[in-house]
Amino acid sequence: PEDTVTGSFGSFISAARPEHLSQTVRQRSKRMILDSLGVGLVGSTTRVFDIALRYCRELYSSVAVSSVYGKPGVKLSPTLAAFTNGVATHSMDFDDTWHPATHPSGAVLPALLAASQMLPPSTKPSGLDFLLAFNVGLEVQGRLMHFSTEAHDIPKRFHPPSVVGTLGSAAATAKLLSLSPAQCCHALGIAASLAGAPMANAATQAKPLHVGNATRLGLEAALLAARGMEANPLILDDIPGCSGFSAFYGVYQPKPLPTPGQHHQFLLEKQDIAFKRFPAHLGMHWVVDAALSVRNLFIDHAGSFSPALIRSILLKIPVSKYINRPFPSSEHQARHSFQFNACAALLDGEVGLGSFSESSIQRQELRELLDKVVVEHPEDNVANFDKMYGEVALLLHTGDVLTGKCDTFYGHWRKPLSKESLLKKFRSNASHVLPEEKVEAIITLVDNLENLSDSSQL
Repeated sequence: PEDTVTGSFGSFISAARPEHLSQTVRQRSKRMILDSLGVGLVGSTTRVFDIALRYCRELYSSVAVSSVYGKPGVKLSPTLAAFTNGVATHSMDFDDTWHPATHPSGAVLPALLAASQMLPPSTKPSGLDFLLAFNVGLEVQGRLMHFSTEAHDIPKRFHPPSVVGTLGSAAATAKLLSLSPAQCCHALGIAASLAGAPMANAATQAKPLHVGNATRLGLEAALLAARGMEANPLILDDIPGCSGFSAFYGVYQPKPLPTPGQHHQFLLEKQDIAFKRFPAHLGMHWVVDAALSVRNLFIDHAGSFSPALIRSILLKIPVSKYINRPFPSSEHQARHSFQFNACAALLDGEVGLGSFSESSIQRQELRELLDKVVVEHPEDNVANFDKMYGEVALLLHTGDVLTGKCDTFYGHWRKPLSKESLLKKFRSNASHVLPEEKVEAIITLVDNLENLSDSSQL
């Protein structure tokens, strides 16, 4: 029924039109698409991506029609292409982040790219169709996260993109396939049965699978719904004694989604996206900027950066168990370690792709700095990407104390990357696997996405 929460979502997905996207929403979402493409391309150089790609090529035989990031000439079935490209997008934890916390683009974009190539020439979606479907996928993710106050904090149980991302992928694909309102509801219901991954796999090679599975399984849910599969039409509603989507959250208060139109404002209009400047968990960006700030103070104080002058390093960070890692031993642990990122920034004056290589992680001088780290959790520093801060204090052997603090890093939604910075990041990432002319062609395609007659060209 249309007067249920689930029914309202089905109606919204089906009724959304390009004219409902404001200029702000279009521009912000195109920035997301470009960034996610670059992140996926550089992610195609990682070991975890190679494992996922080899798995798909060796174990599955199918009609191969959809492209794989960074692998010219390699094609897979649509669902497996979505899976491998989703893995690539999150393989370095370099992808965008929203609030409440999730990685929205990586769960949606690969599904839409794969589906665009899957559809026959006579029904290829336009670039405007593609942009609309992408934003429908974002909107569904954002609305679902707002149903629970628990979702506003750094997660403890489920990795958000494996939950809301799966339904976002289903919604986006359902829109691209022009499914009916009832079919859209069923797609969400099917996706709910395919969603969810535990936070314990953060900082491991399994974590990128969360995004790969979200985009793949959401695509599969929409394809199954298109073929007539049905699911609970109240999957998003709060039904006492029978958990639907509420199974993923301790506190769950769903609200109907208004029909798009004159009185509906997309969440992306009100809430911009955080783009990462280096490939690590979002929380690391606060401590890195704080560490760089105090490093500059140290150089002004002592003339150069000399670790031997430091007695101890105090980090004031929020309580979040899976990103409090004193001595990381792998690249994935390092990307999820407040201590490592603060010390790498202090030692090198920057954090980048090379910071997470095995040789960088195992450096003796870095290990010596890690030995000096002390962690505190101030009560006012909450585990929330909209409220937290990072503080790094250096206690010198002379007794002097130097302090750097960051409450909004460059790239946060309150302090968004400039167009120049975003393009620089994309060019740097994409150039690892593509020649310059193709890198520039992607920039042009995304910038003019509304005018593209066939979105599969992307």
